[in-house]
Amino acid sequence: MDSFKTLPAALVSWLLLPLSGLSDHALDPAVYWHARLMVLAWGVGLPCGVLVARFFKVWPGQDWPRELDRPTWWRIHLLGQIASLVLAVVALALVLAGGPVLTQEKQTVLLRAHTLMGWTVMTLGGLQALGGLLRGSKGGPTAPQMRGDHFDMTPRRVWFERLHKSLGWLAILLAQLTIFMGLVTVDAPRWMVLTLATWWFVLLALFAGWQRQQRCIDTYQAIWGRTPDLPGLKRPPIGWGIKRYPVDPAP
Repeated sequence: MDSFKTLPAALVSWLLLPLSGLSDHALDPAVYWHARLMVLAWGVGLPCGVLVARFFKVWPGQDWPRELDRPTWWRIHLLGQIASLVLAVVALALVLAGGPVLTQEKQTVLLRAHTLMGWTVMTLGGLQALGGLLRGSKGGPTAPQMRGDHFDMTPRRVWFERLHKSLGWLAILLAQLTIFMGLVTVDAPRWMVLTLATWWFVLLALFAGWQRQQRCIDTYQAIWGRTPDLPGLKRPPIGWGIKRYPVDPAP
């Protein structure tokens, strides 16, 4: 019976230990705040923004296709990604300005790989923000002018979507590997690694479930519907696993 009483305490003690099992573990404040903010940005905020953009273009309860172009998903995606990128920039500034300076000899292979991957991920994040500014005009019935890059699916818009989607997924996947390498590098507590693993299991389960429910609806149809005269419906949707409904029959 006594062993059962001590089990929770032993489990808590095990979870609080660093990955290496060492009891003596201290980090520079700039380093652990860098880690916390990067995890919040690249491990939580940005992946959630991607899921919202992929699966909530038609909002729950929206009477689609009678009700078109509800921009709730877009606002959440835009504000969430901007806020997350700002957090990531702050995290980068913290470690650059206040982190410990290590000589080349003291830098481990894992730390060098983490640094290289981190710069790669941040560069991809910057390119995503820049690409968003260069996506072109919207157009369509709800815009001041009918003609627009998105409504007409001009080459500019087509290339924007191809790059934005592919680089976005690449950045998210590389970020998770970078986070894991960083946690190992700083010998993070075991509970943190297990919590992140559980979080990503939940995200992957949600992704699989929503994908099976065909909630990844074509952006063009979510905004402008299924009428046969829409210029953007003359080409297939850009990306994989996207649900496009047949156009409404001509009257």
